[in-house]
Amino acid sequence: MREILHIQGGQCGNQIGAKFWEVICNEHGIDQNGKYSGDAASSDLQLERINVYYNEASGGKYVPRAVLMDLEPGTMESIRSGPYGQIFRPDNFVHGQSGAGNNWAKGHYTEGAELIDAVLDVVRKEAENCDCLQGFQVCHSLGGGTGSGMGTLLISKIREEYPDRMMLTFSVFPSPKVSDTVVEPYNATLSVHQLVENADECMVLDNEALYDICFRTLKLSTPSCELPAVYYIGDLNHLISATMSGVTCCLRFPGQLNSDLRKLAVNLIPFPRLHFFMVGFAPLTSRGSQGYISLTVPELTQQMWDSKNMMCAADPRHGRYLTASAMFRGKMSTKEVDEQMINVQNKNSSYFVEWIPNNVKSSVCDIAPQGLTMSSTFVGNSTSIQEMFRRVSEQFTAMFRRKAFLHWYTGEGMDEMEFTEAESNMNDLVAEYQQYQDATVEEDGEYEEEGEENYED
Repeated sequence: MREILHIQGGQCGNQIGAKFWEVICNEHGIDQNGKYSGDAASSDLQLERINVYYNEASGGKYVPRAVLMDLEPGTMESIRSGPYGQIFRPDNFVHGQSGAGNNWAKGHYTEGAELIDAVLDVVRKEAENCDCLQGFQVCHSLGGGTGSGMGTLLISKIREEYPDRMMLTFSVFPSPKVSDTVVEPYNATLSVHQLVENADECMVLDNEALYDICFRTLKLSTPSCELPAVYYIGDLNHLISATMSGVTCCLRFPGQLNSDLRKLAVNLIPFPRLHFFMVGFAPLTSRGSQGYISLTVPELTQQMWDSKNMMCAADPRHGRYLTASAMFRGKMSTKEVDEQMINVQNKNSSYFVEWIPNNVKSSVCDIAPQGLTMSSTFVGNSTSIQEMFRRVSEQFTAMFRRKAFLHWYTGEGMDEMEFTEAESNMNDLVAEYQQYQDATVEEDGEYEEEGEENYED
């Protein structure tokens, strides 16, 4: 079996990770004690590739192949006492006591560096349990200290130890609309600097877009201070876990397309640095109203390509798709799915780069997510994601040119030079996206940039 090792770090990473495990336990018929409780009819589908995410322990118990880390005990305690707290392996909870105080340097260089060996031991133990490990998936946010600083430290250490395994991240980008701290742009930029080099695929979840979806599409009341934050964080995490479940469904259930992390990468990444994907989900429902929605394949397809459904605050119409992949779930005709996807490409051909033919793939998985008859998940590599990097970069520059809050980082042993490098790496990334957005195909088959002259001798 091709196993995936799941790692979640920091408060945000642990919360969305815990929600992800709740969702996939439901889909695979695993109850809160780790026992299989599905019916005999669907057991083949549910259990055929269960080993991708679960170890089978004695007594028919399924244990998530998950490592949970944090620099303070709070979030882990609440997972442990939550509904599915008992199914995780107790040794796989690794936490410190001090917290990272939303400081990337603490997570990456001081506090996190002290805890990292303990985490790596657990990761190694889980990896040795695997028959044929295909890669790692990491859940973390880039705005805080632990998920961003220690998360990227762990990613680079794993990269050293397992250079040929895939590294997929679910990274939550910060936004001023849902902001915890003022230094989020610093933490995010320093993290992107690491992710560009050490991750293979990043699913970008952007707090700005998630907030907009809750506010605009799901019509939830504005998350104000009077409203208990739990409700609305619950809704953001509900969106994220639905998307994560959709992105990974082709890895967990039998199917044809993108059936492992490497195939996903081969289909979506034309140039190694451009591995930041926009993800979308349809139908968008708030937690209460799932049971009342039934859509047709054309409606699903239309919603899925809509910028309002993207979990990333960038408008795909401002850029072009290099590649895209769509996973449909539920009982539906493959022929209809293919027709709809071709239809979308024909109508919107200007939004796809013409120098990558057949750059949209689609797959169908028979098992729909809980509470829906059919759904679809979209993963796209679009040049418009530069809008989000630009947004973070501008906030970074505004503070960095005044050297605001820098003493928190230099006090932990960081150098200003590191900030400058991270900033220029992020700006290079934006420029690369722009370059491929503008690239055209000449008649004689040469690639060249728009606006450049062809000089002949």
